[in-house]
Amino acid sequence: MKQLTIFAIICTIVMSFIGCDDHHHITGPDRTPPLAPTGVEASNGDGNVLISWLANREQGVAGYNVYRMSSYNGKPYFIGTTTGTSYLDKNVQNGVVYYYGVTAYDYNNLESDMSVENAYGVPRPQDLNQVIYDFNKYPDNAGFSFSTYSTVAFDAKNCDFYYDMDTTVNRPYIDVYSDSKIKDMGLTTDIYDITYAPLTGYSTTSDAPCVANHTYVIKTFDNHYAKIRVSSVSATSITFDWAFQLVAGETMLKAGTTVNRTLTIPVHQR
Repeated sequence: MKQLTIFAIICTIVMSFIGCDDHHHITGPDRTPPLAPTGVEASNGDGNVLISWLANREQGVAGYNVYRMSSYNGKPYFIGTTTGTSYLDKNVQNGVVYYYGVTAYDYNNLESDMSVENAYGVPRPQDLNQVIYDFNKYPDNAGFSFSTYSTVAFDAKNCDFYYDMDTTVNRPYIDVYSDSKIKDMGLTTDIYDITYAPLTGYSTTSDAPCVANHTYVIKTFDNHYAKIRVSSVSATSITFDWAFQLVAGETMLKAGTTVNRTLTIPVHQR
């Protein structure tokens, strides 16, 4: 009887530390990786692409890994990590299409699956505060060429558009030639507001009234899309910002994201 009593005391002590029933167990480290990030987008810049995404809602996320692919089904290459929700990829070339994916990792170095969005960017050249002049008075400095990023004569072969202060109606215009198209996209805050070039709705007269703080999309004769935002207009000149897509037929002027990724991509091992 005394031995049984001693055993009962020992069992009680052990139970207090490890438990002796189905309601107590020892738990090990968390082996569940975070969920894949969502809302991934890629925004075009000049010689860079900004990748952004939504913050994961679950606790324990330590940061995010960013991957770049050269094609839709290409192999993912790890390009950087961050604790924030954006990453600027500077190791890119204008006129090249890049695909991106993002994973989340926790404090146990467990990494999520790749984000489901097929986010892609096509960096392109741009510049601010360009000036051209009324072709009626300054014909040699009235046009602009996207191919050379420079002011040209209004009648130069590489002129993509030019400024026309029409004195007969006392109204300024932006003119393109008959093999090109222009569309007024309306009032904008800055040039980044217009993300895609439209496929329809272009002017039927190869011109558009020139209005300060309006952004215009131009389709060039060789099927390249560009946008200009006019910041000021005078009787003799206009000042504008511009961006030009080097990939023929590509309508994406700022951001690009599709959400149809079905490919399972192996993730980077941290």
